[in-house]
Amino acid sequence: MGHKIRSLTYPQLVVLGYLVIITMGTVLLSFPMATRSNVSVGFVDALFTATSATCVTGLVVYDTFTHWSLFGQIVIMTLIQIGGLGFMAVITMFSFFLRRRIGLKERGLLRESVNSMYLGGVVLLIKRLLIGTFLFEGFGAVILSARFIPQMGLTTGIYNGIFHSVSAFNNAGFDLMGKYGKYSSLISYAGDPVVTLTIMGLIIVGGIGFFVWDDILKHRHRFKEYQLHTKIVFAITSFLITWGAIVFFLFERTNLLNGLPFGEKILVSLFSAVTPRTAGFSVVDMGVSLPGTRLLTMILMFIGGSPGSTAGGIKTTTFAALVISAWSSLKNTKGDSVFGRQLEESALRRANTVVVINLTLVLVSSLVISATKPVLPLGDAVLETVSALSTVGLSTGITGSLGIIGQLMLILLMYTGRVGSISLALLFMQHRMPVSIQKPTEKIIIG
Repeated sequence: MGHKIRSLTYPQLVVLGYLVIITMGTVLLSFPMATRSNVSVGFVDALFTATSATCVTGLVVYDTFTHWSLFGQIVIMTLIQIGGLGFMAVITMFSFFLRRRIGLKERGLLRESVNSMYLGGVVLLIKRLLIGTFLFEGFGAVILSARFIPQMGLTTGIYNGIFHSVSAFNNAGFDLMGKYGKYSSLISYAGDPVVTLTIMGLIIVGGIGFFVWDDILKHRHRFKEYQLHTKIVFAITSFLITWGAIVFFLFERTNLLNGLPFGEKILVSLFSAVTPRTAGFSVVDMGVSLPGTRLLTMILMFIGGSPGSTAGGIKTTTFAALVISAWSSLKNTKGDSVFGRQLEESALRRANTVVVINLTLVLVSSLVISATKPVLPLGDAVLETVSALSTVGLSTGITGSLGIIGQLMLILLMYTGRVGSISLALLFMQHRMPVSIQKPTEKIIIG
């Protein structure tokens, strides 16, 4: 058994690691003490919740506050933290405490776990990741606690501050606002700049990627010295948030934003552009949003955050690679370049692969859910599947009504979204890889 585990590749070990964490979470959430009613939720519901927390998604079949006990909520928060950091980062943290040497095998796993481009310096990167995570989460918890304590009391306010800071930084979307109404998320704080801006800040910082953090620490404010990856992340993130907020405002100014003060309209629009990247918090009811808004949300969810972060989706760099490639093709220029650098051909092929796999999963899953629940609008089914695969958590409120088949489909999508669609696909393809033979080329008509 030990020999078989040691013979597994890095992607296989990452896939297996997350499966182990989800299994442990499922067992803990199946205990009667995990619910307020002291009655077990059953295997499927526990599995769904554990998967959603570990894969930092935020889709729920039960309201987190009203259904789960303090024990259950702490289990969920722990799974969020482990899932967001990556299980190998958590294991490494304990290795640091025990002063245990990090071997070559573990370094390779760390590189795979956090999507680092290099093996060298990965341990230092993890140290900075852990320190940065707890600093940002701690800072966010202090601000949120200061806001919640006057409303909820000292102990409850601090606990809510910590829980929502961890959930926001890890782009999970779980909340404890069920006290104001089941599945209400942050709607009651839509006009509160302290809460919304803090949550937005944590989402963005957690979603830009640990590699970007490291680059910023090295070069500070010297943008020209940043690596190409960091420049692309900043450019695409800024573009998506800015234009996402503008388009949301234009769509919903006479619907969800109607009657709100202008400042609150701007705040809600910004939040609604940030949270699909892939946090899952909401300050508006997506169930009554306009079709154009839902399409915008699905696009933002599908793109998601950046590689090596707590976010899901195809990633900002994948989207950038496709746009750059298309633009170069339209201009009929040789090579795909940006910021004075040319992209690797392998990166473009990987970007195409990710998009094709994820689009296929969304379409197939949406059809399956629609077939099992014909009464559901197709748009709601598509939004739900994109939300699950991109580990977002935004929903029109249909999650709990999908049935076992629909829930199992979402579980698979959430798991795929967290471990990576390519990593999961390679598990099934590696034994069938044919020997690479150069075939004759022949033209086909495109477009």
